[in-house]
Amino acid sequence: MKFINFAVVKFSFFLVLGILAAHFLPISTFLLNYLLALLLAVFALWLWSRKQLIQTVYFGIATYLCFFVIGYFSYQIRLPEFQSKHFSHLVTDDTAEIFQLKITQILKPDKFNLKYFATVNSINGVPTKGKILLNVSKDSLSKSFSPDEILLVYAPISEIPKPLNPHQFDYSKYMKSLEVYGQLRVSEKEILKTRKGTRTILGMAQNFRASIVEKLQKTKLKTDERAIIQALVLGEKKDIGKNLYTEYAAAGAVHILAVSGLHVGILFFILTFLFRPLSRWKFGIYFQAILIVLLLWGFALLSGLSPSVTRAVTMFSFFALAKLFERDTNSINTLFLSFLTLLIINPLWLFQVGFQLSYLAVFFIVWLQPLFYKVGYSKYRIVRKTWAIVSVTICAQIGVLPLTLYYFHQFPGLFLLTNIVILPFLTILMCGGILIVVLASLEILPNWLAESYNFLIEGLNGFIHWVAVQDEFLFKNIHFSSLKVFGTYLLIIALVLFLKKISYHRLIISLLAISAFVTIYIFDEFRTSSNQLIVFQKSKQTLIGYKNGTNFTIFKNDSTNNISEEYPIKSFRSAFNIENYFEEKLIKIFQYNNKKIFIMDSLGIYPKQKSIHTIVLTNSPKVNLNRMIDSLKPKQIVADGSNYYSYAKRWEKTCKLKKLPFCHTAKQGAFSIE
Repeated sequence: MKFINFAVVKFSFFLVLGILAAHFLPISTFLLNYLLALLLAVFALWLWSRKQLIQTVYFGIATYLCFFVIGYFSYQIRLPEFQSKHFSHLVTDDTAEIFQLKITQILKPDKFNLKYFATVNSINGVPTKGKILLNVSKDSLSKSFSPDEILLVYAPISEIPKPLNPHQFDYSKYMKSLEVYGQLRVSEKEILKTRKGTRTILGMAQNFRASIVEKLQKTKLKTDERAIIQALVLGEKKDIGKNLYTEYAAAGAVHILAVSGLHVGILFFILTFLFRPLSRWKFGIYFQAILIVLLLWGFALLSGLSPSVTRAVTMFSFFALAKLFERDTNSINTLFLSFLTLLIINPLWLFQVGFQLSYLAVFFIVWLQPLFYKVGYSKYRIVRKTWAIVSVTICAQIGVLPLTLYYFHQFPGLFLLTNIVILPFLTILMCGGILIVVLASLEILPNWLAESYNFLIEGLNGFIHWVAVQDEFLFKNIHFSSLKVFGTYLLIIALVLFLKKISYHRLIISLLAISAFVTIYIFDEFRTSSNQLIVFQKSKQTLIGYKNGTNFTIFKNDSTNNISEEYPIKSFRSAFNIENYFEEKLIKIFQYNNKKIFIMDSLGIYPKQKSIHTIVLTNSPKVNLNRMIDSLKPKQIVADGSNYYSYAKRWEKTCKLKKLPFCHTAKQGAFSIE
């Protein structure tokens, strides 16, 4: 008898459908009460159907509806509008309030601010709840804060800004997936009081990790090497330099820097080996399983409980429990059981990139690797071991490739070489890293061991650097839409099913999947082939882009440096499948779709003709806008990010009086001229 039934896959599917329905089709608070009543009714129907001797179709329908409604309900109740005590109901933008905050997590700082996640305990003495992003100015602060510390601050709350350019990374959306719905920007003078708060398990784990990092800083470990060991063992990536991280990404080895299933798997086998003597005792197998599960969860807490590590630890916990109760289990069942469990606990994890990539990689390894392993099987042990690494890497890459292209628009061509070289040594690096962390924590780390580990990590970083500089093997700016992601996964699944069992029906399904993929590809090419003229938002700079099919020209004042790989041009090129890119000097008057566009610079000189459709104000011209509007009779006015904010605010008032459309890109985002 199996540990679980394959029905858990179907349950997971309907749970995901419910979460997606709630995400894209939310309902009001009033209707949510009816949804809860529906859930109770469906659950009652399920209980009644379950007692029947012969199960009918109604039992299956009730079961699947239960999971659908659970997914829908659990997602909705996490939204601020469905939480009566959420802080968002008591605050107004740009109005200062007295906030009592509790630090929950330390984030990677930027150039100007220390960053934290904090819970809002109260506003002006009224109890509240909800998470917030706290930015504390570096210049004004003498010390940083630690988890579980309580702050009393007086400052205005604000929304996390949405992207101002098309297809830019939406930081606000990402924060919402972490249940963060606002931010505070404060300096030391706005922090009225601080004190120690009630300790939490997560807070103690973070403080313990911080103390280990502090002790590691006192050892002979070099900066980059120490950053790698912190990432490998502690899940602490804040000290990894931007250039080093970029090189790991270009080499296809960035998964090594994020504690994930690979690291947890290695730790699981290390712990199994260390506690093997316990199995000789009468009840030793129970102690062994319990100890391994507890230590794995301790490691997950220490590394920050990221979605990928939580997935891995949950999955290995189910494996350990299955072994404990002597139940046969199946890897796919166990994977989906952990998937179902975690999404019931936190449905918002479904929208996190790490969670998606983690589950896809493991699913395709479990599903495809046996097929690949048979193809390359050899009687020679070294060939078998090498092929095992190669097949696992290929299967994982097949699983995550469509989503990787969609999110990051690049593909490391040498990923296979990187993993073949690195993966066999990762266990050594993990074991050595754990030993160094333990000895450093006890302050007895010998210098020779630290220097030896420096040598190993230097070798690893050197190899990563060599792979990363092979630019011809790094494919960038790859256009991959959400439709292509769907079509690609449909094609992969259909072809794999056909190869596993060749039949007429599966051949038809594969041909239909190929047809769907080709149709999606043609439609996507057609969709991105339209023309567009856009005024981008760029602080202190004027950028106007003209897209003509797959050709894209940027008009700018400074023609000396190439900005094709800079923000915001890079993301726009990837999103619209730009093949040919050009940069030109900005011209003052040009025509687009039979409409004349006038670019006014800092001189404030304008022509005498009255056929101007759009005026783009740049570099804060000192112009009498009233007189210019009366003279040129424009249909709309745009001010880009190169203008002073005070000027743009004055121009906006003038246009409002003239009943003339006005857009300030620094406030409203990039403007597309139709």
